[in-house]
Amino acid sequence: MTRRSFWRRRLSPNVWPNVWPNLALAPLTLALGACITLGPNYHVPQEAVVNSPLAQGPIDGADRAPVSQLGVPANWWQLYDDPTLNELVQEALKSNTDLRVAAANLARSRAAVDIANAQGGFSGAAHATAERAQVSGEQYLLFEKVPVATLGDLGVNISYEFDLFGKLRRGVEAARADDAAVEAAADLARITVVANVAQAYVESCSAAEELEIAQESLKLQNERVALTKRLRDAGRGNQPDVTRGQTQANTIAADIPRFEGRRRVAQYQLAMLLARAPKDLPPAALACKRLPRLKQPIPVGDGAALLKRRPDVREAERQLAASTARIGVAIAEMYPDVTFGAGVGTIGLTSDLFTPATNAWSFGPLISWTFPVNGQRDRVRAAEAATGGALAHFDGVVLNALRETQSSLATYAADDQRADALRTAYTSAQQSADETHRLYAAGREPFLSDLDATRTLTSVHAQVAAAEGEVALDQVRLFLALGGGWEGNQQTLQQQGAQGTQPASATSAAPAATAATAPAN
Repeated sequence: MTRRSFWRRRLSPNVWPNVWPNLALAPLTLALGACITLGPNYHVPQEAVVNSPLAQGPIDGADRAPVSQLGVPANWWQLYDDPTLNELVQEALKSNTDLRVAAANLARSRAAVDIANAQGGFSGAAHATAERAQVSGEQYLLFEKVPVATLGDLGVNISYEFDLFGKLRRGVEAARADDAAVEAAADLARITVVANVAQAYVESCSAAEELEIAQESLKLQNERVALTKRLRDAGRGNQPDVTRGQTQANTIAADIPRFEGRRRVAQYQLAMLLARAPKDLPPAALACKRLPRLKQPIPVGDGAALLKRRPDVREAERQLAASTARIGVAIAEMYPDVTFGAGVGTIGLTSDLFTPATNAWSFGPLISWTFPVNGQRDRVRAAEAATGGALAHFDGVVLNALRETQSSLATYAADDQRADALRTAYTSAQQSADETHRLYAAGREPFLSDLDATRTLTSVHAQVAAAEGEVALDQVRLFLALGGGWEGNQQTLQQQGAQGTQPASATSAAPAATAATAPAN
């Protein structure tokens, strides 16, 4: 047997069958165009908490706090009209490490959407091999040595996977919902960072202001002690009065290190948020001794606007959407996968490649259906249970958003009233201390009266400063509960993500800022 005759018998059987019978596959191919999408469609359940009057009406407590019903601005920190605070916030938005992590997560999520979109449809492959071969003759029932030959194999294959039952479409739907949830989480990280920056700045300024007040009170008390010593030396006082005055001065001085420590801690927090060394903070931030003041009452809007604005609510809603879509994926996996493929190539002796004897082609469908499906039915039930859990989680997030906002309003209103009352008390204490000290200096009031009036003045003054600092912190907490400050941050997040990873093309559609949904029954 010659080398050419053997390899022709092995590699080139009748590869040109009649084409016309295969055209019977055409009706099957056309039938595949009538695809359906299995699984529940996503819709808003009427019984969801987000649709309740509690969530859609005015925010409870807004009428008892110094706030307005206007919408929350995107850059709420600019309501303070504090250039230093604006500078700190902008720096944190560019360099904060939590935001860099959020940007990287968002880039990864966008890549997952691209992967989901790439599933199904057309795919192709090409191959080319060449080898010098000596094979066994007995493998082909030939009891003689087979000639050594140089073989070639070249081919191109293409296939098209039909999404006949919507598994791929539901997969893309779930991926886009997951991406929107990650984007909402990034928005939540952004407003949290902004609020933490404002809170650290307020804490630093408040501690510095309380430190300054303590130093002024100490100076005032030392002046009282000096006067008492002069009166003692003149025979109008005694040593116990001096000792009592000095004790009061020492008590005031004992608070000074506490304020200094609070200020340093706040500056360390601020430096961490800006990814800087504490000594590299802006000089204006280090020198701040007065609390930032709002130019207008805090705008809070209503409950419906609150839930549309809060990123954690949007995140939970998108997670519910993704869980609903995965029910469709699980159901579709119970049905067959259909792929239509075609290939063309040439295989044989390298000297005979691309001749009629070595050419080969094929086309036709591939239907893959795995039995039994009992385990897959369990996966469907698991997906439905996960969706029920996601709906419960979404309701819980909505309720928590309302609770946080209502609690912040109640605390802000109470602390603001307390600060007003303390300011009134401070005015009275100052008048009483001045009058008592004049009478004491004139010998018409005992030292204990002057000491008590001075102690009351310094105590109330310190309480006013602490109360005003707490009100300022309440304002920041209320802004955080209102959920504003994330709008328009997509470009910033993408820039941060580019520092560590190149994000995929944004193929996911941004979710509507509406409240959420559940699977249709």
